[in-house]
Amino acid sequence: MDKHPFWSALASAAVPYIPGEQPRDRVFIKLNTNENPYGPSPRISADLLAKEPFQLYPEPTCYHLRKVIAEGYGLTEDEVFAGNGSDEVLGFAFGAFGDENHPFAFPDITYSFYPVWTDFWRTIPVQIVPLREDLSIDLKSFPDCDGVSVIANPNAPTGIALSAQVLKDYLAEHPNRLLIVDEAYVDFGAESMVPYIHEFPNLLVVQTFSKSRALAGLRLGFAMGQKELIDALIRIKDSFNSYTVSRLTQVCGALSFEDSAYFNETVSRIMHTREQAKADLRSLGFQVTDSKANFLWVLHPSVSGSDLYTALREEGILVRHFSAPALTDYLRITVGTDEEMEALKKALIKILEKTS
Repeated sequence: MDKHPFWSALASAAVPYIPGEQPRDRVFIKLNTNENPYGPSPRISADLLAKEPFQLYPEPTCYHLRKVIAEGYGLTEDEVFAGNGSDEVLGFAFGAFGDENHPFAFPDITYSFYPVWTDFWRTIPVQIVPLREDLSIDLKSFPDCDGVSVIANPNAPTGIALSAQVLKDYLAEHPNRLLIVDEAYVDFGAESMVPYIHEFPNLLVVQTFSKSRALAGLRLGFAMGQKELIDALIRIKDSFNSYTVSRLTQVCGALSFEDSAYFNETVSRIMHTREQAKADLRSLGFQVTDSKANFLWVLHPSVSGSDLYTALREEGILVRHFSAPALTDYLRITVGTDEEMEALKKALIKILEKTS
């Protein structure tokens, strides 16, 4: 599109992130945006709408929510920051810690919002680090200079996770380099870095309520790190909008976080379904990474990713296909319920029989 006369140079140059499809035209089995199929904690009841004074602005620091999270993780309230989804939290982090003297580095295959943020902030140089042949992240290939390294762990879209020991070694070896660990999917079987926040002042951990806590529709994310890092995020947030997290979202987030029994039950169900789906897909000839997330990253040696995506859509099943050359043969498949994954398996058998 040509530049509009009212647009700034920033708006004209922006290349926005493209989210997964949210269909309006028909009902699909929806396995394309890594949503939790079981819904949020039942403690989040409809009568909240009557109890909460929505005529008042929300508490701008999200104090109660941050207190609940801090108590759950053995932190203090000033070591927790809450925002309108982890995307916003990460966006603030890019602005808070990156500039011409603090370049960013992240993998070439990872969450595709990262390059959008470095482009948006404009003053952040970036180094793209290739994955290993097995699609794992190689921290030894990241730069040694001052700056910021960002990884999703487990990585998206591969689902592969690094161990906490590997990350601890990296933090100890690079004390002047900030490591941002995006733990959107950590609850599905990976090791969190939250227990090491007090040990490493160069560690910032970002998590979300969208995946394991099934609150994607409310938009709630949070960061954890030593107070000096959190203070920088607050400065950026308050330069945009002091009230980024709604009153309803703060209350629902606290209730969800406190319901550990429901959380553990649903996460365990998803992990069990994921392992069964891995085995089923491999039995159909798919290559499947050892995902520690609530999705699977799969490739079929004889059918292209785009063909499989189109065929599954015709069968009423949405999965995620990426057009980038390095990714185009793969599909990312969200782990749904057992019934949804069985429907996926049957659809794939039907599709593969037609192509054989």
